[in-house]
Amino acid sequence: MKPRLVVLASLLGLALVGGAAALAASGDDGRRASRAELRGVNFVSVCGFSHRAADDPIVFPGAPGRSHDHSFVGNRSTSAGSTLESLLAAGSTCRRAGDTAAYWMPTLLVDGRAVAPLGATIYYRRRTVEAVRPFPQGLKVIAGDAAATSPQPRGVTFWSCGAVGGVPPSSTVPTCPAGRRTTLRLHVRFPDCWDGRSLDSADHRSHMAYARRGRCPSTHSVAVPAIALIYRYQVAGGPGTELASGGQFSAHADFFNSWRRGALNGLVQSCLNALRHCGRGR
Repeated sequence: MKPRLVVLASLLGLALVGGAAALAASGDDGRRASRAELRGVNFVSVCGFSHRAADDPIVFPGAPGRSHDHSFVGNRSTSAGSTLESLLAAGSTCRRAGDTAAYWMPTLLVDGRAVAPLGATIYYRRRTVEAVRPFPQGLKVIAGDAAATSPQPRGVTFWSCGAVGGVPPSSTVPTCPAGRRTTLRLHVRFPDCWDGRSLDSADHRSHMAYARRGRCPSTHSVAVPAIALIYRYQVAGGPGTELASGGQFSAHADFFNSWRRGALNGLVQSCLNALRHCGRGR
């Protein structure tokens, strides 16, 4: 091959490599997967309890004290006045570097007294055959129904006593057996398909949807990580246990994305889009 052709071929090869790198950096490496390959694909963020407040920066922004009481994990500064900028400037209770997002659930009450969670385990999974993209910074998402007075779909929320508790997951608060690893837990699963445009919506829900059988609906075609938020409590549950939003069926959770962009992008690519189980952060 002539020298000039060798140079052109080399430049073409570099361009192809650069194009692939740019595609990966965009948050979508184009890798499709079978639903079977998605089993066990996740990374986990473990976050301690931060504080309680009757605040909700998604539903009642700028109105402190207007909400029912919430228990916050992750970002230490979350309040009614939180913005993306204020959250990015604050610290976090999460072990995984870069997770400065804000997470919250209604406060648990036992016989009318508030019980702080021991902490939260937050699974980030891939549930779509199409590659997922990182959440845009500032995305606000609510999962579950704070006004529910009857059981919600178990695919959205449920109670449990942990994997070794011997008590099946349920829509009602169980009574957990005695034991260090059988504490009461509340699970909420977030929608994992985004409309690709809005960071929020008037009802705080319409910009998001749940994937079905590994695919996002055409109206919400951008696949994002599927968050499962689990709060753990050092109580047995049973009678007298309810949520500050009312009763035992009103479970819901909120997520305000203020992850460090580079950290989240790296985990999405190296774990979820690489079809790997990455476990917990340090």
